[in-house]
Amino acid sequence: MNVLIALCLALMLASGPAVTQDQGDVPALRARLFAELKAAPSQARGRAVEDAIWRMWMAQAPNEAIRSDVADAMAARERHELGRALDLLDGVVVAAPDYAEGWNQRAFIHFLKGNPDEALADIDRALALEPKHFGALSGKAIVLMSQGRMKLAQQALRRAVDIHPWLKERSLLLPEDADTPPPPAGDDI
Repeated sequence: MNVLIALCLALMLASGPAVTQDQGDVPALRARLFAELKAAPSQARGRAVEDAIWRMWMAQAPNEAIRSDVADAMAARERHELGRALDLLDGVVVAAPDYAEGWNQRAFIHFLKGNPDEALADIDRALALEPKHFGALSGKAIVLMSQGRMKLAQQALRRAVDIHPWLKERSLLLPEDADTPPPPAGDDI
């Protein structure tokens, strides 16, 4: 089954623009990938499936221009050109309002620019379009934590970890009854 999923994803990604025209197999692929993610027996397997899901989300852009703008925005973010990244993603969400990853990427830029309310609004839009977007959910948790809204942050993070048990941010989970942030990681000296 793992080989079948990898083959389907490789074909989907290799086909480029045709993916956006015939998305009939995407729901089945999505369902298989999320089932495999939830059942992943190891962190390595979980991360491999996570990577496949991210590639699937990126490939769901409605056309090559949107894919290119999102890639350019991500590159601008890496260069710390947040204004340029935001401009590109503003165009993406106008041109492709049903593309969840456009909203998710713009949310990240808003957060980096110190605009948590705008980030949360974009995350909610991404989640309305892709309810299993563990990246948006973990991003929501981080934004809420930055605002001191720990209960809501933990709820979002628990939803993300329920979808993706090997999520990197799972280390931020607190015990169910805790309202305080976790202690710093590391050994006491």
